[in-house]
Amino acid sequence: MSSPLHDVILNLSGRQAPAPVTALGEALRLRFGTHLLAVLFYGSCRRLHDDADGIADLYLLVDDYRSAYGRCLPALANRVLAPNVYYLEIPFAGRIVRAKYAVLSLRQFERGTVHWFHSYLWGRFAQPCGLLYAADEAINRRVVQALGRAATTFARQILPRLPAQFDAEVLWTRGLLLTYAAELRPERPGRIRAHYADSATEFMAIARAIALEQGWDITPAGCYRNPSTRRQRWFSACGWVARRAQGKLLSLLRLLKASFTFDGGIAYIAWKIERHSGVKVEITPLMRRFPLLGAIGAFWRTWRLGGFR
Repeated sequence: MSSPLHDVILNLSGRQAPAPVTALGEALRLRFGTHLLAVLFYGSCRRLHDDADGIADLYLLVDDYRSAYGRCLPALANRVLAPNVYYLEIPFAGRIVRAKYAVLSLRQFERGTVHWFHSYLWGRFAQPCGLLYAADEAINRRVVQALGRAATTFARQILPRLPAQFDAEVLWTRGLLLTYAAELRPERPGRIRAHYADSATEFMAIARAIALEQGWDITPAGCYRNPSTRRQRWFSACGWVARRAQGKLLSLLRLLKASFTFDGGIAYIAWKIERHSGVKVEITPLMRRFPLLGAIGAFWRTWRLGGFR
């Protein structure tokens, strides 16, 4: 069913991706075969429309974990603590292109964009993203609908934390600060503002579509009036404290799991920690040999230096 938000999401998700990213998506389609239902493209490479930033961020939606992997252990890990994260590199036009891709079932993706307490999914996919591949038109519709629901969930959870009047930039910058703070990456406000500026037109289009769908009052200056009550603001503040605690724990567990599923996992963890906390972790031969112990040691050192605060 068409709506302002559905139409905006459909338009944004259908935009052409850079050729190297399309090639990465095609390689993954061949790897997972008929069990792959959709491939989503998000993150800095998508915002800048360029894979030169380093590693493209992809999300693979599959029909069933056991069938997609052909093995029990990764299927169980994905079901217990989704998603599993992997690494891919392929040759393209005389160079190597790389992707970090996460695997999630379509059913779990649909639930997570609405019903998960933590913002891991709806915080990511409320933002503009691309749909590289959909198995058929029905899957395309389901994914677009889930992206729209992620945007409305994001807005509903962020709204009580906003001032009495706000614009699209305030909605997204304050909202993203909250969602990033609920993981291992408490991004600085300047970085968030730059993130917004990279895709401001898209963020404004999504915000306006949400406002129309949710019935927010719009001022003559183009700002939105916040209908949140004092009670809603109090419960929201408590909820975000809980999300932050939950998210730190879940992020640590996901990174520990990634040390096994991600090729060069301990190096990836060290890069991730330095990027988001500023703490440089030196990788020793012992850490490479025993990635789980190495990951625990890296987290301990980072915590002692204040990287997770």
